Amino acid sequence: MKHYFTILINGDPFNCHNSMSLFDILTYLDIDINNIVVEYNNDILDKTQFSSLSFKPNDCLEIISIVGGG
Repeated sequence: MKHYFTILINGDPFNCHNSMSLFDILTYLDIDINNIVVEYNNDILDKTQFSSLSFKPNDCLEIISIVGGG
């Protein structure tokens, strides 16, 4: 049984385990979830969905960092 598949993160292929949630991927990539917006297959996600979202092969994520400044 195949336990890994590929999704796209900001246009780059990423091989993930089929049990990984979005929260797991962001943690693995050392991304601070407090300063990002995530688009999943063209839909903006609420942070409450990060732990429950699971993926299918070829899903697309866009992770956008929020940068403050003045």
